[in-house]
Amino acid sequence: MTMLSRDELRERTDRESPLVGNMIDKDTQLQPNSVELTLRSVETLNGPGAIDFDNSQRQIPDSENIEFDAEGWIMLAPGTYKVTFNEIVDIPLDLAAIARPRSSLLRCGVTVESAVWDSGYKGRSESMLVVHNPYGFRVKRNARLLQLVFYSLHGEVSQGYSGRYQNENI
Repeated sequence: MTMLSRDELRERTDRESPLVGNMIDKDTQLQPNSVELTLRSVETLNGPGAIDFDNSQRQIPDSENIEFDAEGWIMLAPGTYKVTFNEIVDIPLDLAAIARPRSSLLRCGVTVESAVWDSGYKGRSESMLVVHNPYGFRVKRNARLLQLVFYSLHGEVSQGYSGRYQNENI
C-alpha cells in the first residue's frame, strides 16, 4: 500500500466521478497527503446505541440537529456529538482511506473519531466529534475538521463496501 500524494489526490478529484466531491475550496482542502473534510452539521445523541455480531440488533441512537447561530457558530459543551461532512466521498475499488482529526482540533482539546473508509464506499459521511476541553469548544459551519488519507491497494478488491451506510446523506 502507498499513501496518495496531493498531486494524485488532485488528479482523482478532478475526474468525472471525483474521489471527493462537493469541496468548498479544493486548493485549501488538498493537503500534502490528505483531503480535509468540512463541517456541514452537528447533532446531539438522544439515547443509547447497541451493536451485536451480525447487526440484527444494532441500534443507532436518535439525534437532534444543533442550529448554527446568525454568524455560523455553535458553542459545544464537553461531550460527544455526531457530525456530518459537506463532501461526498466515492472510493474506488483500488483505494481505502483512514481519517484523522486536524492537529488544530487536538490543540483545542477536541477530536474526531472515524472508522476505516472501505473500498467501494460512497456517501456524505458522519463521524463522532468529542469535546474533551472542560471549557467547551466553538466551531463554525464549514470548518475543516478531518484529514482523509487515501491508500492505494496492490489491486482492486473483488467486492467493495455494501453496508447500510452506502450512499448515506446524498
